[in-house]
Amino acid sequence: MKYLYKIIAVSVTLLGLAVAASAQFNMGYTELYDSETTAALKSHVAMFTTYDMEGRKAGSEGEKATAAYVYETLKNYGVEMLTPKEGEIFGVARPGQDTLTSRNVYGFVQGYDKNLSKRYIVIGARMDNLGADSVVVNSEKLRRVYQGANGNASGLSVMLELSRMVAANAFLFRRSVIFIGFGASEESYAGAWYFLNRAFADAGSIDAMVNLDMIGLNSSDFQAYTASNEDMNKILALAQEQLQPVLPKVTAAEAYPSDHRAFYSAEIPSVAFSTGKYAEHDTDRDVVSILDFTSMERELEYLFNFSQTLANVEVAPAFKASSAKNKVADVIYAWYDCDKKPTFLGRADPRFFLDKWVYQYLKYPDEAVKKGIQGRVSVEFVIDKDGSVIDVEITKGADPLLNAEAVRVVSASPKWKPAKVKGVTVRSSISIPIEFKLEKRGKNSFGIKK
Repeated sequence: MKYLYKIIAVSVTLLGLAVAASAQFNMGYTELYDSETTAALKSHVAMFTTYDMEGRKAGSEGEKATAAYVYETLKNYGVEMLTPKEGEIFGVARPGQDTLTSRNVYGFVQGYDKNLSKRYIVIGARMDNLGADSVVVNSEKLRRVYQGANGNASGLSVMLELSRMVAANAFLFRRSVIFIGFGASEESYAGAWYFLNRAFADAGSIDAMVNLDMIGLNSSDFQAYTASNEDMNKILALAQEQLQPVLPKVTAAEAYPSDHRAFYSAEIPSVAFSTGKYAEHDTDRDVVSILDFTSMERELEYLFNFSQTLANVEVAPAFKASSAKNKVADVIYAWYDCDKKPTFLGRADPRFFLDKWVYQYLKYPDEAVKKGIQGRVSVEFVIDKDGSVIDVEITKGADPLLNAEAVRVVSASPKWKPAKVKGVTVRSSISIPIEFKLEKRGKNSFGIKK
């Protein structure tokens, strides 16, 4: 009876969220002509962007509810689930903070080929977004929710509908296909790393990965990033020989860092699909109204065709790191994947770099102080083989003033001692959170909090 009560409670919770989600759209005559696929995409996006989800921050109740919805949807679509209903739970250690608890949700569709069905294609999308915070408007404190309609309710919704199409047509797929919603992607792709390194015992049987992140805008901007993998580019070209509703532009420039990086670090060929950079990214303006559902439906049809081509090739794509002679030396390894981690002034802990360099030389922008602007800026950078800090970029920004200062101070870093893998000096990437905090001294007067 207790177990039955839990099921009823979960069902009522999801039903309540569904009712709230429906209010995100102003239903009119145009919705009467939506295809079943477009209607489903809208329903998923509405669920993920409802205010009850609180921006789906990693470790939050919103991310937990998102995981429950993803589980039920995948199961109802015919995917054989490999995680419990609450997802596969893992912890994320964060410098100077409590351990964050997140979860992955995944299952698979069995391929038909006697031999290749034991090999896997992974199709994934991140579940989390930035969450929510407070902002003062006209002396009134308001709750600001980062709904993340394009980032990444769009990719997650397309992934769900793609699972339905693949499950209904499993007899067309030689390899098995894993569908996964990643938790804590905003925390250095922790969910993807955990799946590959701790959770999925057959990670060595994964032939390729498809990442869907921020694919909700006009299909004219639809693009595919393969890190210049020749074999993956050939498979993209092979898929384009078919009649397609839309074709992605193969690009050498990564639109945004995402979960495909964890697979690349594990030397698994990956392709990241996106509709590119957009002004609303990581702001509270990333709402349902910016999405183009007609384009999303076209992209979904293309992704089904591409996934079928990828799952059916006789020879899996090989991992090739930028056509380099020494594959180990030229891959960019995540900090936690290095045998010998990079060190700053003899210390490998990134917190030491924050304390001894970043916060010592950070200059709080005067304009930001005057306006009372504060927040957290996540910065990712690469430590080159000579110890230089290069490729500094914002992965989760705040105000442009704070973003610029974060890039400046990290870019000015002295040289590090580079990382090593298998005894070879390699390039490595590190992601750090830089906090900009102010303390209020009086009315409209702020000072930098030490």
